[in-house]
Amino acid sequence: MHNNDMMEKEEIYSKVLRAGRRTYFFDVRSTKAGDYYLTITESKKFTNDDGSFHYKKHKIYLYKEDFTEFNSILKEMTDYVISEKGDEVISERHQKDFKKEYDTPKGEENTTTDTENEPTTTVESRFTDIDFDDI
Repeated sequence: MHNNDMMEKEEIYSKVLRAGRRTYFFDVRSTKAGDYYLTITESKKFTNDDGSFHYKKHKIYLYKEDFTEFNSILKEMTDYVISEKGDEVISERHQKDFKKEYDTPKGEENTTTDTENEPTTTVESRFTDIDFDDI
């Protein structure tokens, strides 16, 4: 690789966020002109049936002129998610062996309701199995 190409990709400042099998890399890099930009990389570890593993990476390049609007929209969207769904992490529901334990107040375990004659559905049957890597 040519020296100028190496300078363009030089990492000036970096932070790492490990989140389960995902890792996020935040890197400030320098352009040929000496300006800075940000790359955000999501790296996800996948295990093959034979026990070996591989990583899938997705990268966003974010330039200074977009920082203010990007931060504003990111804050708006994260605030919306928290206000609509709260802080509880529900990703465990997507694991194949997940069994939700519902809290039943004492004394209500054996009570009957008007829905007693309705068909029984499981929690799992109400969800669609989606692989977000395909989107």
